[in-house]
Order: sequence, then structure tokens, then C-alpha cells
Amino acid sequence: MITTLAVSGYRSLRELVVPLGALTIITGANGSGKTSLYRSLRLLAETAQGRLVATLAAEGGLSSTLWAGPERFSRSMRSGSDPIQGTVRKGPISLKLGFSGDEFGYAVDLGIPPPGNPFPRDPAIKVEAMWTGEVLGRTTMFAERRGSFVRLRSSRTHEWREATESLSPFDSMVTHCADPDDGAELLAMRERMRDWRFYDSLRTDPEAPARRPQVMTYTPVLASNGADLAAAIATIRAIGDRSALRDAVEQAFPGCHLEVEDGDYGGLLLHQHGLLRPLRAAELSDGTLRYLLLMAALLSPRPPELMVLNEPEASLHPSLMPSLARLLALAAQRCQIVLVSHNEDLLRALRDGDDCREVRLEKSLGETSMPDAGMPRWNWPSR
Repeated sequence: MITTLAVSGYRSLRELVVPLGALTIITGANGSGKTSLYRSLRLLAETAQGRLVATLAAEGGLSSTLWAGPERFSRSMRSGSDPIQGTVRKGPISLKLGFSGDEFGYAVDLGIPPPGNPFPRDPAIKVEAMWTGEVLGRTTMFAERRGSFVRLRSSRTHEWREATESLSPFDSMVTHCADPDDGAELLAMRERMRDWRFYDSLRTDPEAPARRPQVMTYTPVLASNGADLAAAIATIRAIGDRSALRDAVEQAFPGCHLEVEDGDYGGLLLHQHGLLRPLRAAELSDGTLRYLLLMAALLSPRPPELMVLNEPEASLHPSLMPSLARLLALAAQRCQIVLVSHNEDLLRALRDGDDCREVRLEKSLGETSMPDAGMPRWNWPSR
């Protein structure tokens, strides 16, 4: 399980180290930094896919994503006696992302590309580190990248060896230096990061893919846009927790039950008490369809190590929040959940859980902070 998420220099996150639990709620007012924290997790996941630099470039490049305030706030700036102004920079221009858990930790430091780079808006990966345990230390690190040079520590002899001295600034050691021998830990971490799931674009509009008939095939993981909803529900019924699926529908919509049409192209049917025929997905309200999509994601027969949901309550009526909270709590027993939300009805229903951790974000002087939570111990790799 990931216990710590660290971000430095990304948008409003000047320096933030966030504690995570089995079920973590990230909440706060609009503009407090919730979306930036969510994007930070997505950027870390993109590292394992080899898309970190390209994703940052799509956001506008390093200059658009960097913290835009001064490197440090003086006491007089915070009190208002002095104006907010730039200070003499003591460190390099840097955007840093990292996480750690009981087993592994990883951090990456991105900066300005070297002179002569034909793509000056692309950030360059300057440093990477991977280590065992929650805190980076000299004896716990087993993979290190500095510039284009990467070295790995053998899991058998504990000796360091050179993996490459010519890694491109836009390539990560996570994707280019993992091998079954000396890079076995790197390989294991990469595969675990690739299994992280993110749901922030489940479509419920009239043209949503989930409203159309679908090819019925084995689907243990719901697509990020919900396009294979019917197949995902059919898979849960076949190899997943049928009783949890039935209960989730009954709790949200008393007297209703789901059916999946047979055939190569199938669709979802919702039977409602009092109606003489079931409703197809195309006929469902946005809120009903969104709940069914979330249900399919959270009851996946193949739960990931980490699932992140960004404001899943959109389009849902307040009466559905207790049912959604029960689904989230059930899913958190099988995988780690990070939930970004500011819906008080949902938060109130979740706070009753024993393993629920709430992180409330606030913004002051353009900087995101956690006034009600202490920051865990964290060490960044040095350049």
C-alpha cells in the first residue's frame, strides 16, 4: 500500500507530502489544489507507461506546470508586511514527484532541458531514485539515475553496476532499465504502477459509449470511459461477487435488478418494480448510469493495487451517497482507494469507516497546504 505521496513545484503544490491510507479522501474548496494532487498521481502512473514527459508537454510544458510563486515565502510576506516578490533562487528549477509505501518508494526530478534541445518545452528527467521502505536513504536505494547515467544494485550481491550511461532526458529508468536480473525490483514496481486505475471521465451523456450495445467479452476491468459497462457487469456476475452486485443495486434502487442481454452484442437492462419492461442503458438517467458505472469499477473481479476516483459523485442525487459510500468502503477492503471529492453528503457517509483518512486542502498565497494534517517524513534525491 502507498503510504506517502510527495509533490514539489507542480502548479499550486509548492511542497506537499500527503499521508495515504486504505481509503483516503482528498477534499477542500474549489481551487484548493485537489485536481493538481490528482494529476500528480496520474503523472506518476504515466512514468511507468513511458508518457511522463509527453503528458507534461501536453499540459503546456514545464513553464506552464511549475509552481509560479517565489521559491520561498518569508515570514514578512506571509504576514503581509512585505509584498509577494521573487527571491534569489537557491535551488535549481525543479518539478518533483514521488511516492513510497511499506515495500518500495520512487521519486523523479524534472528540470529545464539542456541547451540545443529541439523541443525546449519538454521537461528533462534529471534524477530518479527507487528504494525499499518508506524513506529514501543511502542504504535503502537500489536504483539511481543522474542525468543520462543509471546504476542498479544487485539483489544478490548488493553491488552496484552500470545499467546505461546514455539514457535520453525524456526516457525514464522505470521503462528503460528494468530487467529480470539486477533490475527485478524496478521491473516489479513498474508493473505495479501500470496496474493503477483512474476514473475521472466516466461518460453519461446521450452519446456515451455505455449507452450503446457492446461486444460481450471477458471484461474484469471497466474501461476508463465506461464503454464496456455491460460486459464488465456480465463478468462480475460470472466470476465476481454476485451478492455484492445484487446488494449494490438493491440499496441504491430498491426493487430493481440488473440483466445483461445475451448474444455477441449485448446491453444492460434495468428492471424496475412497476414497469412492464426493463429499461435499456440508453433510457437511463445520467445519475443512474453513473452509479452503475461506479459500481462496475469498484466491484471489479481484478482489483488493482491503487484506484483513484476524481469527483465520482457528479450527477448523483444525495440519496445515492450512502450507497456509494458502502461501495467505496467495500472496495477499500480489496485495494487502496484515493477519492477526490468535496461532496459533504458523501464525506459524511464515509467518515464513519474505521480505515478512512481525510486530507483537507487549503490554499493561501496561491500555495496548497494541509493545515489539519502533519506531513510525513520524506527525503528527495539530490541532483
